[in-house]
Amino acid sequence: MLTLLASLCLALTAVIHVPAQTPPAVLDRVVAVVNRQVILASDLDDEIRLSVLDPSLVGQGNLTRRRALEQLISRALIDQQIRQEDAQAAEPTAEEVDARLSEIRRELPACVHQNCATDDGWKAFLAAHGLTTERVDAYLRYRLEILRFIELRFRQDIRISPQEIAAYYNGTLVPQYAPGESVPSLDKVSPRIEEILLEQRVNVMFDEWLTNLRKQGDVEILDPALETPDAQPGAGSQ
Repeated sequence: MLTLLASLCLALTAVIHVPAQTPPAVLDRVVAVVNRQVILASDLDDEIRLSVLDPSLVGQGNLTRRRALEQLISRALIDQQIRQEDAQAAEPTAEEVDARLSEIRRELPACVHQNCATDDGWKAFLAAHGLTTERVDAYLRYRLEILRFIELRFRQDIRISPQEIAAYYNGTLVPQYAPGESVPSLDKVSPRIEEILLEQRVNVMFDEWLTNLRKQGDVEILDPALETPDAQPGAGSQ
């Protein structure tokens, strides 16, 4: 009898001390699907972090998750078209990626504030924004690939005048620098400004193209919180 009681006690003790299993943590989730290509919640976080590298977003407020999702949907649709047509023709070289990175480190206002031209300043900038050199490199490579595709498809018929470049330089770029900071000359940044203005012009041109792609494709937003469009600037949503 004692042996039986002892065995029961040991079994009961073992049951009592078995730790309860906790539900597995959700590491990520799908927020949208674009023609069977998923967009994850982590992709939105990544897009928001990387927006600091996009000078075209300066002055537009913080990138919201809804706006980030719209950018990712458009990018997925464009990327799918690139793969269908000629991905190799749009692929940038390593030299082009390095050149763009150098431009950002020297000229992006947010980078100038943290002296990104130096290695220590660049490391501090990346750490402050939760970025890595590998992620920035992949982001710039992808951006250049899209720009080249746009150039092949739309850009050839667009012309940016010197007057437009000068107006952007004086009205948008220069005011971003604090008093006493070194402002790059117009000649030095003209190619970059032309590219920014080109992007803006092309955005207008291919809005209808993207709308048609969305109509023809299958775009499904799975997160109800991301289905409601952001309020217009000034409405307190930024």
